[in-house]
Amino acid sequence: MLKGKTVLVTGAAKGIGKAIAIAFAKEGSNIVLNYRSAVSDDLIAEIKSYGVECMPIQGDISDFSKAKEITEKAIEKFGGIDVLINNAGITKDGLLMRMLEEDFDAVLNTNLKGSFNMTRHVINYMIKKRSGTIINISSIVGVMGNAGQVNYAASKAGVIGMTKSIAREVAARGITCNAIAPGFIETDMTAVLKEDIVKQMIAQIPMKKLGQAEDIAQAAVFLAKSQYITGQVIHVNGGMAMC
Repeated sequence: MLKGKTVLVTGAAKGIGKAIAIAFAKEGSNIVLNYRSAVSDDLIAEIKSYGVECMPIQGDISDFSKAKEITEKAIEKFGGIDVLINNAGITKDGLLMRMLEEDFDAVLNTNLKGSFNMTRHVINYMIKKRSGTIINISSIVGVMGNAGQVNYAASKAGVIGMTKSIAREVAARGITCNAIAPGFIETDMTAVLKEDIVKQMIAQIPMKKLGQAEDIAQAAVFLAKSQYITGQVIHVNGGMAMC
């Protein structure tokens, strides 16, 4: 069902984005790898090893014009974009009383506005085709909140609201829009945390373990194959939040 489709993944150089790109490549999809700083040759080679094409495109999706450029380059090569995964995100944690305005703005600009920017430019092509899938990566923090992450929680809660609104706007055009809300996932970001912090995180999870990036990738593939699920938030969190 996904064989021969074109999938654009933002923030695809590592972590969840990387796992999603690989999962779709295994399904036979051509991959557009968006990254901001660098992407490894090994990742590109791995994706191509599944017999699909891989197009890496550098660009900061928080820039509206750059997001348009990324979209146009992908469409020029592949003729369209069938699946958009808005995964790119950053954190700049700190307690509210000490949070800098620029740290709040930076997180909102990448996590929320960046998702808007990419969707805004891709949606016209999907509407013309009357088909398409948009998957936004939110977070459990966007549902439950988290001390020290006012900016991140706001951005990810915004992603959920945006997801539901987009879904209502484009459903009649054959386009689905859903969000995935990961819990605590084992990535480069969690790898640098102190052991006692990780233990505290695991203590909050009924399954008593961190999730894997592949768990999120599987959910993304599922949503891309589902033509009658839209406007939903899929929680992948080991039971931490049962919504």
